[in-house]
Amino acid sequence: QVQVVESGGGLVQAGGSLRLSCAASGRTYSPYAMAWFRQAPGKEREFAAAIIWSGGTTYYRDSVKGRFTISRDTAKNTVYLQMNSLKPEDTAVYFCAVDLQGIGYKYWGQGTQVTVSS
Repeated sequence: QVQVVESGGGLVQAGGSLRLSCAASGRTYSPYAMAWFRQAPGKEREFAAAIIWSGGTTYYRDSVKGRFTISRDTAKNTVYLQMNSLKPEDTAVYFCAVDLQGIGYKYWGQGTQVTVSS
């Protein structure tokens, strides 16, 4: 079993920055990928960013490119999401997810709230 715990959410003014962290623990493993998803009130969960563990290739949804940066610490099994130039439309619960074998994100955290005020 893999446990996933997010931290770092909060309230910030538009234009500000936040850094989210996600630590995965449990059985010894090296995941295929880790990702951040987000869900705004009344909307479906959507992909935000992902990183391939081996090699560090990153992927972003178009609306966050140039503002968000996903990174990882392989020694700590931790992934980060640096969010800059935040906009009110970035307000959402942000979820971290783990894909162990390249077949989908099976393990999810509880989510952390990010609120951007205008």
